[in-house]
Amino acid sequence: MESRPSPSDPGESVFEVEFTIRDTKYPFVGASEAEACRFELAEMVPRQDGEYAEFFDVAGTDARRIAEGAEEFETLEARVIEEWDRGGLVEFVVDGDCPAMALAERGALPREVRSADGSGRIRAEIPPPYDPGEVVDSFLDAVPEADLAAKRRIDSLTPLFSDACLREALHTHLTDRQREVLRTALEAGYYEWPREATGEEVAEGLGISSATFSEHVHAAERKLFAAMFDAADR
Repeated sequence: MESRPSPSDPGESVFEVEFTIRDTKYPFVGASEAEACRFELAEMVPRQDGEYAEFFDVAGTDARRIAEGAEEFETLEARVIEEWDRGGLVEFVVDGDCPAMALAERGALPREVRSADGSGRIRAEIPPPYDPGEVVDSFLDAVPEADLAAKRRIDSLTPLFSDACLREALHTHLTDRQREVLRTALEAGYYEWPREATGEEVAEGLGISSATFSEHVHAAERKLFAAMFDAADR
């Protein structure tokens, strides 16, 4: 295992960590076992009031069955964004008891969250100035069902999407108003972890209500993720 950076370390290293989880109390693990299907996280986005939206690519079962099964979890809401043959894109809105969310709140960037037949795996990157040892220890205290599978130093953070894919999606699928709202939210720090501006603060700057801000943001995010999945399929 890599040693923790010393105080003299400039702190510019990025660490990649991997965890395995097999506890079915977590929806992405339990549902993959119950439905004999596969889950893969496309993206997770911070919401208001400490919530996160997690967009999962589900394969091997009816996406609506996954959304309906989420009703038994108090900290989870789910809806189908897009459907295809034995699969789809499902949005999970979580406000607790989620391993990926626990990592994000400690400064890590979840890059891969997947499960198949009741076996889950999470890969995340820990950028400076966060101490990888502290992040891992804190996460394992909060999620004792997880096991550390690997920890390694990498050269740089992984880009989420290609520039070409983003440009196409932004200009083809979003309205002018949706682009304006997303840009304002980004520049205000709404998407930073930890968040530098709340949805209410961004909405006030735009001169709109919080409900209208949320409507624009959620609609834009759904369009972007659906477009990127379509591009990936092509």
